[in-house]
Amino acid sequence: MTSRTAQIIDGKALADKIQSQLVGRIQELQAKIGRPPGLAVLMVGDNPASAAYVSGKEKACTKVGIASFGKHFPTETTQAELAQEIESLNQDERVDGILIQLPLPPHLDAQALLYQIHPDKDADGLHPVNLGRLVRGEPGLRSCTPAGVMQLLAEYQIPIQGQQAVVVGRSILVGKPIALMLLAADATVTIAHSRSQDLPAITRTADILIAAVGKPQFITAEMVKPGAVVIDVGINRITTAEGKSRLVGDVDFESVKNIAQFITPVPKGVGPMTVSILLENTVWSYAQKGMKKS
Repeated sequence: MTSRTAQIIDGKALADKIQSQLVGRIQELQAKIGRPPGLAVLMVGDNPASAAYVSGKEKACTKVGIASFGKHFPTETTQAELAQEIESLNQDERVDGILIQLPLPPHLDAQALLYQIHPDKDADGLHPVNLGRLVRGEPGLRSCTPAGVMQLLAEYQIPIQGQQAVVVGRSILVGKPIALMLLAADATVTIAHSRSQDLPAITRTADILIAAVGKPQFITAEMVKPGAVVIDVGINRITTAEGKSRLVGDVDFESVKNIAQFITPVPKGVGPMTVSILLENTVWSYAQKGMKKS
């Protein structure tokens, strides 16, 4: 068998392209609406990873012309205080998207707070109303990471219709919504998970394999069909033998890149797309308001 090296799917390049297109779209809409789009990111506590994510999101907002209405709350903030803040952002005409940075401190009920965000301001696409719209194939805000994966497949002109897609992982954040999006694009979809029997036999059927399990380098070469498209949604921090820390995905990139036809790297694969779709969702909500006014 001839050895191959997969083509790298460059998420960073597509994310940059989306952001530069958003700049023009925002300028055009702002002329009609009379204000910039607004995104509020709420963060509680001092988780350093969350702080880095929030800072990245706010920088991206500034870059494209979205106003930030983010707030950083101390760890001991109560459920009632956050609920009140969300309610006031729901009413605030300047805010088009609201996002709660997860994880929250353990004393807070994240689900109840997510449900409180108005579905039309749900920048993360996780409200039951938006998930219901996805199930029904109706327009609405889509969960950022899965929507980012679909845009990557489209950008690289990877056929989906009639293909066998296997999604490893069934979370509400990624696994379930990406399965629904692939199904809507006419793939035949299998969802596999920790209780699936003979997982390698299932993953080897995949023309498109999506790894979203949160286990470092879990998908190995023998689990991948030669010539498959491999999308790695995982971001895991590991410590190397030398004691250094580095990011890896759910896919063992070094072995799988010699089997797959296309593969996303970690970092610079799916990760940058998540932020770009968050911005796109905010601008989509903003444009809907603009259409109501015109």
